[in-house]
Amino acid sequence: MPARVSIDSSTADTLRVLVPDLPVVDDYIDALRQIDARRWYTNGGVLCAQFEAALATLVAGAAGPAQHCVTTSSGTAALEIALSCLDLPPRSRVLVPSYTFPATANAVLRAGHVPVLSDICPRQWTLTPALACAALEHERIDAVMPVAVFGARLPVAAWDAFSATTGVPVIIDAAAALGSMGGGARVFVAYSLHATKPLGIGEGGVIASASADFATRARRMINHGFEGRVVTVAGTNARLSEYAAAIGLAQLARGPRVLERRRALWNRYRAFLADVPGVALQEGVDDVPPAVLTLRTSIAADAVAASLATHSIETRRWYAPPLHGHPAYANVPHAARAGAFDVAEDLARHAIGVPFHAHLTPDDVGRVVRALAETLAVRERDATAAGTDERSAHAAAASPHRVVIRPA
Repeated sequence: MPARVSIDSSTADTLRVLVPDLPVVDDYIDALRQIDARRWYTNGGVLCAQFEAALATLVAGAAGPAQHCVTTSSGTAALEIALSCLDLPPRSRVLVPSYTFPATANAVLRAGHVPVLSDICPRQWTLTPALACAALEHERIDAVMPVAVFGARLPVAAWDAFSATTGVPVIIDAAAALGSMGGGARVFVAYSLHATKPLGIGEGGVIASASADFATRARRMINHGFEGRVVTVAGTNARLSEYAAAIGLAQLARGPRVLERRRALWNRYRAFLADVPGVALQEGVDDVPPAVLTLRTSIAADAVAASLATHSIETRRWYAPPLHGHPAYANVPHAARAGAFDVAEDLARHAIGVPFHAHLTPDDVGRVVRALAETLAVRERDATAAGTDERSAHAAAASPHRVVIRPA
């Protein structure tokens, strides 16, 4: 579970780390009236079909390959169903990064397969094609599930090339990356529509694929395996309701405005953080803002969290511990160097999530960065005075500039 420092988040001046940004009732009331008029509430209704078509357009983008989208009841269901549609033999070995949310490994296990845990890239903070190729040299890997961690987009074309070269299927866990990362020509992508995601609707998921056949199989799987009047495969009930689709259509309509607000806040954060020594950002979060803002700090994250709490700033330590630190995965295999998760463990100690959502003001961003800069400066000074250095060997090069919070 994500670790939090306990503060009273009910006070007016507390800055929450994450606040959902969903449509209000007026945005989808007409769609609800349509549902009332049709009396069609689930099982592939009109609104669900419209939502899936709009999602396919969004995921394909202006230049990407055409996509087929199938909505599901959750992002975890999307992962599990996509794995099931690969028709892998039971207990196939699926390479996953250890630095991720447990849903990634849970989906593998619930699909009847074995997660093989891997360390991550110190810059991208996730599994890369190069790491997957290295694992293939030493391990039997039947599928790969990289993660668009914190919503940072992955190099989909590179994963397409990996799959084409190796013949190993790839399903990208892009839970937080809807709107920032599209689908591929060969890879399959699973998104989450959870309330905390940038284009969330409350709960739901999406499977995106360039293969119409794969989409057909996924659609069959979410409906108990029915093909016509008979069940041809052991499926499940993972359909999205018409009510959820109504919210989804409203959310996509306001999506450009949501992204514009998030991008403005992200640009302000980046400008301010450039003047803060001891902070590193994840590679891949540039012009497209992340879903949540996680920083790697030169001192331990728990110390940063405790200090920011005194400023009424909520934080969260996602993926601490990484998967290999959870009892549920104690017996799953590790890729290549067994037990070596140096980068994942370093991030678990030093990564801290700070407030980032559309309800923040520009002044809120300045308040967060100022408190962070003061915290790092004090801790570094204390460590130096004590003759110790809390910084790890993986710390990013610190900026020599004085910390100044510039007006936008």
